[in-house]
Amino acid sequence: MIGHEIGGRYQILERIGGGGMALVYKAQDLLLNRHVAIKVLRQQFVNDEEFIRRFRREAQSAASLSHPNVVSIYDVGEEDEVHYIVMEYVEGQNLNEIIKERAPLQVDEAIRIAAQICDALDHAHQNQIIHRDIKPHNILIGRNGRVKVTDFGIARAVTSATITQTGSVMGSVHYFSPEHAKGVAAGEKSDLYSLGIVLYQMLTGKLPFHGESPISVALKHLQEDFEEPRLVNPMIPQSVENIICKSMRKNPGERYNSAQEMLLDLETCLLPERRTEPKLAFGPEDEDNTLIIPAIKPQPAAAAAAKSRRNRDYEDSDVPDEASKEPESKKKSRKPLIWAGIVLAIIVILGGMAWYFKNQFEVPDVTVPNLIGMTQDDARTKLTELGLAVGSVKQAYNKDYDPDVVYEQSKPEGTDVKEGALIDLTVSIEKPLQQMIDLSGMTLEEAKQQLVNMGVNGDSISSTEDFSDTVEAGKVISQDPAPNSEFDPEVASVHLTVSKGKESVAMPDLTGLDEKTAKSKLDDLGLSMVTKQESSFTVDKGLVIEQWPYKPGDSAEPGEEVTLTISTGYPEEAVNYSYGVPVAPAQADKNSKIRIVFSDARGDNQDWGTKTINTVQTLSVDLVLAPNKDASVSVYRDGQLFDTYRVSYIDAKQGTVPTPELPVTAPPETSDPGESFIPGESDEDGSGNDDTGSNNSGNSLSSFDTKHGHDKGKDGDGR
Repeated sequence: MIGHEIGGRYQILERIGGGGMALVYKAQDLLLNRHVAIKVLRQQFVNDEEFIRRFRREAQSAASLSHPNVVSIYDVGEEDEVHYIVMEYVEGQNLNEIIKERAPLQVDEAIRIAAQICDALDHAHQNQIIHRDIKPHNILIGRNGRVKVTDFGIARAVTSATITQTGSVMGSVHYFSPEHAKGVAAGEKSDLYSLGIVLYQMLTGKLPFHGESPISVALKHLQEDFEEPRLVNPMIPQSVENIICKSMRKNPGERYNSAQEMLLDLETCLLPERRTEPKLAFGPEDEDNTLIIPAIKPQPAAAAAAKSRRNRDYEDSDVPDEASKEPESKKKSRKPLIWAGIVLAIIVILGGMAWYFKNQFEVPDVTVPNLIGMTQDDARTKLTELGLAVGSVKQAYNKDYDPDVVYEQSKPEGTDVKEGALIDLTVSIEKPLQQMIDLSGMTLEEAKQQLVNMGVNGDSISSTEDFSDTVEAGKVISQDPAPNSEFDPEVASVHLTVSKGKESVAMPDLTGLDEKTAKSKLDDLGLSMVTKQESSFTVDKGLVIEQWPYKPGDSAEPGEEVTLTISTGYPEEAVNYSYGVPVAPAQADKNSKIRIVFSDARGDNQDWGTKTINTVQTLSVDLVLAPNKDASVSVYRDGQLFDTYRVSYIDAKQGTVPTPELPVTAPPETSDPGESFIPGESDEDGSGNDDTGSNNSGNSLSSFDTKHGHDKGKDGDGR
């Protein structure tokens, strides 16, 4: 069934339960996109038309119920001889599982559960629906604590031909009411009797009646008293015990008149004033309401007994009668006859009862078959065919058997048991999986050791490294399988991701950038910025002078702080001075390439640039001087050092810098080699250089040595 689609909309996902008549599956409603529970009728009943008709009718009746404590019926259908009922899916446990895990329950919890069951029964009874199979297996407890009663109407669909064949009915004998056990019509009070047993079991952890067979348990419902709840669990208040005892009276007339009446009692029984109420007193059970006795006619004995009673009454009266006048010895002689009649009547009654129960409950012997190796369904079918039924089904892993295969049975093959006896089965299940522990935060070695301790093969453990902003280097970041997931240690492969720490970035060179651009670059790398200001001769105002502690190319982790030093420009003591440098071509009217290199507070050997000239000119060089740094200007003509000029800080600040002399230019080739050519004066043909007069800035001329380029002064600086 798993994987099949029923009714064109219900996708079967997994089996979640089952009984003697039906199997229950969890399914997905593809139309409404929700989980539902689907009860599917077992195959052995699909040809019983009467059963199917009543099954469907009762399922439709149960669908008419709408109550928060009743499992809702959504759909009923048939497909390819598969009869099914679609109902609400309740995620949680049934009450039987809860009782097995932790009974006896706390009194307030048991009363809360019983009250919700009773509320559901009241709603059903008002709609003329009797459950007839109230037991913990049919009570579902959702994860939110909501109680849901299920299987409404299903027990009524069991025919007389199936009542001793289905495991669910025979398995419910511990919760039968006396009238149910006798086979007479079971009404509303029968459900309340079963609820009383459920409450008894929740509070004591045991059933009120036990027996070797369903027949013996049924007889105890009819004949025996149960052990009082407070004798089993002294923590039960007297008010609660009174509810249990009243609901479990063998005589229906002494039970609650309705579920509503019992519900009111449940809702008030834990009030302080009721906890110590007196114990309810009941008269002796009326055997006529408990036992069905065939018609017996011991008229002579009964008549004799009646006559004896009348005689005794007459003996005690004052009315004169002939019998009273009889001699005393005659009266005494009649007493043995009276007692003999009474004893005879009792013997006849007991004989009739024995004859009745022998005919009603005597069942033939059946030889238990070998069920080992069969699937659970096949084993149930086999037992049903022989008139036996499945009792409890224990599920446990067995490596030698496939899942859902029987590998133990409570009665060995060949054992003779009574028809209708229960055979307990032990069925193999899928290998139980372990829950993966959380390895995050451990070192790789610690994580591997934990996995090996769980049974994981060391060769099946792999690891990789990755950056993490939150997990320190060397610790596990994540794992596969994930924490709390189920896995098989013997075959599972486990992969661990180990932290390499925060991801580092390469620090860029920020020097020379403006503050805004530098901050943008740091933000892109996830780094924060701190600034400080400092004057500088070499870096313009507003640009980065220095970065710390990471130099260009260093590795930095995201989130780290970088300090940038921002230039405020030249310091206050700096002096800006524009120095005029006189230059001249090597020969008049011929081009010479002039190159100027200067040194000042901003640095040494700075290149001013080059210029081609053919006349004497004065070129302006902007200098910055500091108290501890004078300036120098070197002039190169046609690739040869022409002259070097010194400018002191003190002279520049005071405006007393000496004016350099104009160099002398050699005359044109047409002139007499013995004559000197002085710029600004006309030669014979009037070709003097008029530009020099406007560019020399008043500088004086120096003698020009065509061989060395200039006269050396005493100190060699050209002055």
